[in-house]
Amino acid sequence: MKPHSMTLRFLAITIALISCFVAKRPLGAEDRPNVLVILADDLGYGDLSCFGAHDLRTPNIDRLIRSGMKFRRFYANCSVCSPTRAALLTGCYPDRVGVPGVIRTHADNSWGYLRPDAVLLPRVLKKAGYHSAIVGKWHLGLESPNTPLDRGFDFFHGFLGDMMDDYYTHRRHGINYMRRNEREIDPEGHATDLFTQWACDYLRDRAGKKEPFFLYLAYNAPHTPIQPPREWLERVQRREPGISAKRAKLVALIEHLDFGVGRVLETLRTTGLSESTLVIFTSDNGGQLSAGANNGRWRDGKQSMYEGGLLVPTGCAWPGHIQAGSETSRMAMSMDIFATVCDVAGVEVPPGIDGRSFLPTLVGKRQPPLREEWYFTRREGGLRYGGKTIDALQRGEWKILQNSPFAPLELYHLRHDPEERENLAKTNPKVFRELAARLRWNIQQGGAVPWQPPREERKHP
Repeated sequence: MKPHSMTLRFLAITIALISCFVAKRPLGAEDRPNVLVILADDLGYGDLSCFGAHDLRTPNIDRLIRSGMKFRRFYANCSVCSPTRAALLTGCYPDRVGVPGVIRTHADNSWGYLRPDAVLLPRVLKKAGYHSAIVGKWHLGLESPNTPLDRGFDFFHGFLGDMMDDYYTHRRHGINYMRRNEREIDPEGHATDLFTQWACDYLRDRAGKKEPFFLYLAYNAPHTPIQPPREWLERVQRREPGISAKRAKLVALIEHLDFGVGRVLETLRTTGLSESTLVIFTSDNGGQLSAGANNGRWRDGKQSMYEGGLLVPTGCAWPGHIQAGSETSRMAMSMDIFATVCDVAGVEVPPGIDGRSFLPTLVGKRQPPLREEWYFTRREGGLRYGGKTIDALQRGEWKILQNSPFAPLELYHLRHDPEERENLAKTNPKVFRELAARLRWNIQQGGAVPWQPPREERKHP
């Protein structure tokens, strides 16, 4: 063999070996995508124009969802706030991490306590070099050890509590829960505008940094009180003659939220971060009917175990990875976001979580169903619930539910009866017994986990 040929062959082998090494090397922090999860509060399935609303305009959220994949059957883990947030951040059914119900200020009306050994998403992402931040509503604890920084976030700028009694004064029961990290703050302005601005500030700060980020932007809109800025309400009233006063206020609050999301997405673009960022938009539960919400064709709304309380508008965008304009009828739920983000970041999912990654679906690959059974539970107080739970379980197209702890179980076939009008409990006893037994089994798993703080920490009324 001639020396020249030997040299060429050596170079070819060397290049092949280097290519093999590079292909198999683990991702460095600079190679991993950023992740932005935007969570609306009480946004109904039918309250985006891209999900069928005709009396409101949400061009920014619509554009986000059109630029990626729209989910037609995405479920919140619960029909109220805290449990869904616990599921999203732990990848587990909420009762299995101690949050079957809403965490509130007063101990006699609080129905959850985040399990001390639950591992939240920012702790897992930290292993891959991520900087994690939450802007907006936390709602998983009001004091240490259950504040965002205690549970793994690097930065917090937002509201610790459940809901604000006023979007401008930001108080709950007269208490100021606004924080920047651990410091109490008292900013001026509408909460939606503040959370938008703080998210934009964070994105600008992260631009140019090598480490990827996970930003959890949790708005409190359009949760009650339905309090849009006046100019937004007047705009809706001029544009939609005949709209009811109640509906006009909610539409204005949602459109104001959409404007904020648009500002955040524009900041992603102008900072050069949009091409390297997976954006997930969803809601924590269905819309509140008494506030004028639209949940599309689905029965009932917030607080309920019917589809209107659980199905939520959801979409994911990731340029170059998720096909623009794509849609899926694949079922997924809030807790699956945890495993999906881990998958995207190239980190191992912690053992024992209930969530499953839907990344293959996002990138156009075939994927089997994420699970055979879909379980929902909610614990609540007052005379209506008495500290007991309401529950649901879906297997295939069959769904069993108890929407009041004092009412019998009901059975529906969602393919034949998507609006849950015909209770088949008596006419399909075999299916009814099987699903009732599986529902009890799931309730037992959650029953092994305390949902109140240790006795020495509990503050008695």
